[in-house]
Amino acid sequence: MNHRSAKRYSSVIPPYMLNRIIEHGSEPQKRCARQTLVHVNTLMAEPYAKSTAVKTAKAGQVERDIYDAKNATTLPGESVRKEGQASNGDITVDEAYDYLGVTYDFFWQAYQRNSLDNKGLPLLGTVHYDKDYENAFWNGQQMVFGDGDGEIFNRFTIAIDVVGHELAHGVTESEAGLEYNGQSGALNESLSDVFGSLVKQFHLKQTADKADWIIGEGLLAKGIHGTGLRSMSHPGTAYDDPLLGKDPQPADMGGYVKTRDDNGGVHINSGIPNRAFYLAATKLGGNAWERAGYVWYDTLCDKSLPQDADFATFAQKTIAHAEKRFDSAAAQAVREAWEQVGVM
Repeated sequence: MNHRSAKRYSSVIPPYMLNRIIEHGSEPQKRCARQTLVHVNTLMAEPYAKSTAVKTAKAGQVERDIYDAKNATTLPGESVRKEGQASNGDITVDEAYDYLGVTYDFFWQAYQRNSLDNKGLPLLGTVHYDKDYENAFWNGQQMVFGDGDGEIFNRFTIAIDVVGHELAHGVTESEAGLEYNGQSGALNESLSDVFGSLVKQFHLKQTADKADWIIGEGLLAKGIHGTGLRSMSHPGTAYDDPLLGKDPQPADMGGYVKTRDDNGGVHINSGIPNRAFYLAATKLGGNAWERAGYVWYDTLCDKSLPQDADFATFAQKTIAHAEKRFDSAAAQAVREAWEQVGVM
């Protein structure tokens, strides 16, 4: 894949949240947010490094390796828990290990996908990255987790859907290579929210109507007014806090944000396809990964999906795949979901 279309780097905390903290936080909060934002911007300028890891031989068996950066920034750090080893007593190591495993199991059991690249890519994770680092990211080779500052964000291994979100960027890069700007970039972000939420629902054995559809539940520290980073069911309602401001995500095309920031608003406008997925999943019912999720997965793996696909192009393909995998009733449910958010 050429560098023009290559996905660069994915961070779970959008730049607009960090900018808001820089504007309204205390001096230590501003320092942490500024440090994280500088790092985000540095990484955004770098193309993905392709993994050179040896592939695991057996499909259906995850291969994990968790490292400890010991509050430094050298990756991957010191190996502290390899596949099959017992816990070392560090909750962040255990959460990273467990949630990497759940994500692998989800893609294998739901879609017969052998890791992110479908070729058995080992899953690597580094915890305790930097000091008070307010983010988690996937760099094309591994997951990296900050500890948060404890005042605004808790440790970044705490939310299983954040782990699923970041790893799903690896799936999207492997299959569709959606360009990380404008509507294709918002679709890239939305697909990670979709599969991140499905990993959580799969883990909790929840049907679509029982799920909370919150991305990053538990990530906001005590005292911050909010349920998480984003709401897929009601974009724009995840948080409303004096420090963080109000969740800016639109729920439909009427609120679409035209901006040059954040690669054309990829983290803001992703709320629109997120809500379309939520509406389709609840209309189709049952376990969301078995019906709506399968439609979205089929679309992601469709080789005719352009790298610069806009919402309408993606929507049309989901309708076609719903008809192909299921039936016309499923296709109609998916069409109505996109119509409800104003894409069609």
